[in-house]
Amino acid sequence: MDKLNRRSALAFGLVAAAIAAVKPAAAQTMDMTAGKDTTLAPGVVQRAYGESPAIIPGFKSVSMRDIIVQPGSKTGDNSMKNAMVCHITEGELRIVQDGKTFTAKKNYVWTCDKGTKEQAFDDGKVVGTMRITDLMA
Repeated sequence: MDKLNRRSALAFGLVAAAIAAVKPAAAQTMDMTAGKDTTLAPGVVQRAYGESPAIIPGFKSVSMRDIIVQPGSKTGDNSMKNAMVCHITEGELRIVQDGKTFTAKKNYVWTCDKGTKEQAFDDGKVVGTMRITDLMA
């Protein structure tokens, strides 16, 4: 019984030491100075990060951009020029997509197809950021 207790104590000590030595992984963030900013509407800025060739069948290239919406602001009622994946990275936006309304909170992900009509509203008190990955045919 003494050997089992000593072994358990040694094992727990080794595990604790290993955990203490491991640093937690930090989330990688976008360099907010790296993009090109364009004002789309009052309180709405698009920050484009770049474009590259795609290896996804049916798409020639892919690009990434953020739509940054200040509290009380809204985007235009736009028709999508290409398929895309949208992701809320900060805040919360009310989305009206083809006449249907939903609330997109932080980390919510959805898609749009070419021709989808969509408008985003920041009804909250914090800046809402929608990250868009454009899939261009």
